[in-house]
This record gives sequence, C-alpha cells and structure tokens, in this order.
Amino acid sequence: MSDGTSDLISGGHLVAKALKAEGVEVIYTLCGGHIIDIYDGCVDEGIEVVDVRHEQVAAHAADGYARITGKPGVAVVTAGPGTTDAVTGVANAFRAESPMLLIGGQGAHSQHKMGSLQDLPHVDMMTPITKFAATVPDTARAADLVSMAFRECYNGAPGPSFLEIPRDILDAKVPLTKARIPKAGAYRASTRSLGDPAAIEKLADLLIHAEKPAILIGSQVWTVRGTDAAIELVRTLNVPAYMNGAGRGTLPPGDPHHFQLSRRYAFTEADLIIIVGTPFDFRMGYGKRLSPTATVVQIDLDYRTVGKNRDIDLGIVGDPGLILASVTEAASGRLNGGAGRRKEWLDELRAVEAKAIEKRLPQLRSDASPIHPYRLVSEINDFLTEDSIYVGDGGDIVTFSGQVVQPKSPGHWMDPGPLGTLGVGIPFVLAAKQARPDKEVVALFGDGAFSLTGWDFETLVRYNLPFVGIVGNNSSMNQIRYGQAAKYGLERERVGNTLGDVHYDKFAQMLGGYGEEVRDPADIGPALRRARESGLPSLINVWVDPDAYAPGTMNQTMYK
Repeated sequence: MSDGTSDLISGGHLVAKALKAEGVEVIYTLCGGHIIDIYDGCVDEGIEVVDVRHEQVAAHAADGYARITGKPGVAVVTAGPGTTDAVTGVANAFRAESPMLLIGGQGAHSQHKMGSLQDLPHVDMMTPITKFAATVPDTARAADLVSMAFRECYNGAPGPSFLEIPRDILDAKVPLTKARIPKAGAYRASTRSLGDPAAIEKLADLLIHAEKPAILIGSQVWTVRGTDAAIELVRTLNVPAYMNGAGRGTLPPGDPHHFQLSRRYAFTEADLIIIVGTPFDFRMGYGKRLSPTATVVQIDLDYRTVGKNRDIDLGIVGDPGLILASVTEAASGRLNGGAGRRKEWLDELRAVEAKAIEKRLPQLRSDASPIHPYRLVSEINDFLTEDSIYVGDGGDIVTFSGQVVQPKSPGHWMDPGPLGTLGVGIPFVLAAKQARPDKEVVALFGDGAFSLTGWDFETLVRYNLPFVGIVGNNSSMNQIRYGQAAKYGLERERVGNTLGDVHYDKFAQMLGGYGEEVRDPADIGPALRRARESGLPSLINVWVDPDAYAPGTMNQTMYK
C-alpha cells in the first residue's frame, strides 16, 4: 500500500519538467545552495547540466544557444551575486532579441526581509532588461511560472525572461494533483504573424516599380528562420542585398545579389530601401544615413521598433520570413517583378564594391610585422569553410573583421549585438559547439575581450569541445585608445586602456588546449590549420599592429 510520498514532487523537479516540456536539452549554471534541487530534477528529466566558472558565461551561453538552435536557452544561477553576475548576459540578450530564461535562487520566503544569505531584490533589478520577471510564489506554481516565462520570451520580438525561486519554495514538495505541469506544445501559440495583407500588396507594387531598390537583411530573418524567403525575394526580384548581425550569411559570398562594402553608397542612391529586422539604432545612424528622397519600408517583429527615430513610408509588423515570401508571391509575374530593369543598378554597386576592395588590397595582403589587422582577418576569412560558425568578440579587431569576414552559410555568424558586450566569445563557442557538434567553430577575440571570460576556456577543455580561437593581441583596449588620442591628444592616449603583453597561447596550453604564437603574417594560415588539426580547444596568439585602427573605429561619432 502506498504511503503517498511517491505522489509528491518538489519545486525543483517541477521546474525541470517544465523545461523538458519546452524542449530544453541543457542548462548552463554555476552551482549554489539555493538551486541544487533544479539540478536533481534535470538529472531525472535527462537535461544536461553544464557548469561554468562565472555566471556571466552561463547567461551568455544561454543566449548563444538560443541563437544557434532557435529554441530558448536556459541559465540557472544562485541568489545575490550569482544573479547579479548574470545581469550582463541577460542585458545582452535583451538588446539582441534573444529568447532565454534565467532562473535565479532567492532566500526562503519564511525569511523575507530578514536579511537572509544573498538576498537581493532580483525582480526589481531584472524587470528593465527582460520581457518578463517574476517570483514563484508557491511550489505548486513552479512549472506554471516557467511556462509563462517562456511564453513571454516570444511576445513580439523575442527576448529574455527571469524567474526567481525562493529556496523553501524550490525544496518543498506538493502533491502532483495540485501542481500545474504544462504539456509540451499546449501552452503557447504560434508567433508567425503574416502582417497586413494590404501593406504586403503595397510593398510588392513598390518593388515592381523601383529602379534602384536595396534591402538590408537583419538578425530577425535568422531568428524566424526566414532565410529561404529572403533569398527567394532578392533573386526573383533582382534586388541587391546587404546583411548585418545574424543576417550575415543569408547569401553566400560570390552570390550576384550579395553586397557588403557599397552599403553607404546604395542607401544614398536607392529609390526604395527595405529594412528587415533591424532597428534604426546607432548601427543605422538612427535612420539618418538613408536617402531623404528614397521610399523607406521597415519590416519588424516588434511594433514599437517600426518608425522609431525616423519617419517611414510603409511599416509592416510580423514574421519577416512570412512577409518576404508573401511579397515575392504578390510581385511575381507582374511586369517580371521589375527585375529586368535592374542590371545596371547591380553593376553600378558591384563597381563600388570592387573599388573598395582594390583600395584595401595592400593591407589585406600586407607582409608587415607587427601584423596588420586586415591581413589577419583576411586570413581568417580564407580559412572558413561552409561549416564554420564564426564568433566575433572584441572592439577594434572585430570591427576590422566585420568588413572582411563573410560567413558562407546562414546562421554561421555570431556577435554580441547592439549592446556591444565584450566577453561573449567563449560562452558563444561553448553554446555553438554543444548545439552543433558537427560544425567547426572559429572565434576571433580582442585581447581585452578574451580577458573578461577567458577562464572558461577550461570549460571547453573539460567538455572536450574543440574550436579554433584567434586572439588579435595589441596589448590594448585599442578602440578606446583611439578615441582618447582623438579627443585628448597622444600624450593622454594610454590612460586606462593599456594591457600587459600576455601570451595567450601559453594560457591555452596551461589549461590543456592547443596554443601557438604568430608574429609573421605568413605563419597565420599554417597556424590556423594546425589548430584545426589538433582536435583541441585552441588559441592562436597573433601580435597585431597597435597603431592600426579600423575605419569603423575612426568613424564613431562619440570620438568626434
């Protein structure tokens, strides 16, 4: 006869069941006494528990996992400093529109306002940087609140949610009959909104009659996995395409509609500009870089983004992939979709691209030592395969790479996003390699950026997750150094931005990985290949010219 205990379930096990219902396969964490019952539940549910060395890494890894898989990432951290350590990762996911859930511990409800260990007002702190933040008030509600948090992650444009769970709520047991446990696939609706049909017809008409259209494919196109729809539109209607953020790689390098270096020219000369899944933020000059005479169309998941900072001629809110597919269908067959008359426009832009490449060619092939950053990123670009996921983590060195490195497939570019957070590199590598073990991961770090989360290189060694890492080492936070020199003169350019000459190759070796130092540009390619062949987490320490600055760094308005 049953004593009834088998019909009881703890808060931590309810959380794990809700994670399982969402399809979560892994949580990223740094252990703490407040949260260990979640671990116990995850073991029972077959969810992997990956332990890292800093909670910021756990949060960034959850963000990265969401970007790679399209499923929400999850980080679990303890109360107080555990949760505050994760704030930067949550904030980065918020600005990057990445769906992740952070679960934080909290002191027992029974000790509320008594000054319990690591007690802080977590929900108050997290509310401004999440789409949803709440405390689980009762053990029976634990799984219910988890499903609610996931649902809010997908309200409009995706983003992070936060739940804090008091220790006594998490550890307590309740009868299964009293707990609401969400059923997989039954607690949230499809978010694939088509948008206003009349607006889609209008955009199709604009495209048909445009002489010089241009489209910017932003991160949301990858978020909704709308890559095929974007490709079909630009090829069917013969539209030059520019890509940013996670939208990079939508078209492969060499595609006749793939453009990169002529964007400013195109946005000045175009008569129709379509901005897809990218806000008019600092990356877009707040919309001021678009021709004032062009017809401007903005497509976005978030109503609040459309028309923000700049007037538009047409705004469409909904799933970018569905919208682009519908526009292509509406335009096809009508005057050839306007495609036939655009050859001269594409030739014009291709000439601008060729001129920009020719101007940069001497630096891309430079044999100078210290190594010019353009030579380094050119070698990295040549090294990438169709299966290489590229991760950029840094300031000036990654700004160089943004002009040269071209991922060869969709979903193969990862950068922090608009928050510009340094330190995402190692956690993004961790997430990418775990989620896609079949893919090669190549990461470029600034030496300053690597220093922020670099100790979790050991986590990659511990979990046997090989990748090819490159540190562009100029012993400086060089993007800031340039700004200080520009504003205050050379005599004050080195205040607060100079780092030691660290041999990151030896750091990698110390932790059990592969490390190699490069001072001659001719050695970059062979070193990258040896790192690939090592089958280990690796760091190639490349000494780059500290007095070379990326054009994007020199053009930043904050330094003018």
